[in-house]
Amino acid sequence: MTETDKSEPILAYSAHHRLRLDTLVRLRWLAVAGQSAGVLVVAFILKYDVPLAACFTLIAMSAWLNVFFLVRYPATLRLRSQFSAAQLAYDSLQLGGLLYLTGGLYNPFALLLLAPVSVSATTLPYRWTLGLSGLAIAIITLLGLFHMPLPWSGSEPFLINNLYVFGIWVALVCGVVFTSAYTNRVAHEARQLADALSATELVLAREQHLSAIDGLATAAAHELGTPLATIALAAKEMQTDLDDPQSLKKDLELITEQATRCREILQKLRNLNTQEQHFSVLTASDLVAEVSEPQRFFGIDIDVDAKGEGTQPNLARNSGLIYGLGNLIENAVDFAESRVEVSVRWTDRTLEISICDDGPGFTQDMLMRMGEPYLTTRPKDMNDSDPTEPGGLGLGIFIAKTLLERTGAQLAFFNRDEGRHACVKIAWPRQVIELAR
Repeated sequence: MTETDKSEPILAYSAHHRLRLDTLVRLRWLAVAGQSAGVLVVAFILKYDVPLAACFTLIAMSAWLNVFFLVRYPATLRLRSQFSAAQLAYDSLQLGGLLYLTGGLYNPFALLLLAPVSVSATTLPYRWTLGLSGLAIAIITLLGLFHMPLPWSGSEPFLINNLYVFGIWVALVCGVVFTSAYTNRVAHEARQLADALSATELVLAREQHLSAIDGLATAAAHELGTPLATIALAAKEMQTDLDDPQSLKKDLELITEQATRCREILQKLRNLNTQEQHFSVLTASDLVAEVSEPQRFFGIDIDVDAKGEGTQPNLARNSGLIYGLGNLIENAVDFAESRVEVSVRWTDRTLEISICDDGPGFTQDMLMRMGEPYLTTRPKDMNDSDPTEPGGLGLGIFIAKTLLERTGAQLAFFNRDEGRHACVKIAWPRQVIELAR
């Protein structure tokens, strides 16, 4: 038994992950302000010789670019990754131009070349970060070889030993590589987790809606049974009481009353307000039998064994609980060879449900990472017209684990027999699972 993929579709880099134009514009205004202040301080306070015209030409280009974007596009626009990368590439080139005019790698502000790479690593796909990292390394290399003198006092230019300059180059290149690799990896995992949790919420909302419809339909059928039976009985009595007008009048009043009651029940069905209370609670063994039933049509035997000390726990018909257990049982059926065993055990303090199959079991690598999002051994069928069908997203067990843990459960994944026969044990403190009602 390995990872199942019963989940909503999640894109690796969807629109809500894109950078907003306003974010890049604000960062560029910050750079314009900082660059202007730095040039002015060096030129008019430190009294160093600075190529003011060339420096402010580059700074003005960034300012005019911001003005263009503010006039042409709404600030809330989310940019495609290639446009975000293009803007960050421009920022790198503009900063490289300023550094060329002010000393190259001699200038301590050369460290700011890491900023566009950091933004890219946090928000853009890896291929764009790789390209920006290559651009940053190229700029750093050129600045180490070609640059104007560093603004400095005195008639002699400021010089640094070439070996030290090489050390600066190595440090900056290492900073670019580390930032692009590590930051991008951390941000990617955060995006994956956010997407997986979003999928969990969507699945839970769908299951709650379906559960509400199913429970209400069952309650309606139960409630409609009594008045309809009364109507049928009254109609039969009318046939035998035609000679007694007074008795016929009473029967007609009863039929009218029961028909009114039927309309009231149907109105509840239209409103979809709530499930009837006597359908919302069931025993642990009944819950397992219910979620196992849809999986009995795939040629795999499902044996449910329920026993324990004292009375069985009574559980609420919780959508997350039903979906989580159903997903794990479905997963076991998918990878079983012929048989799945589901055991329900309870004491005065705990409730445990174990699901084991006779399949190949979990690999050691999967056991170490079980429950993480996007962990799967199944290839995704990219030609599948329905992306919600099982495929290769690897969110099934993550969603099931998340939903069950919300009910207070603790899950353990293991192989029962020397690397074969995968098992999942779900355990609740009895007080917690019964209080959830």
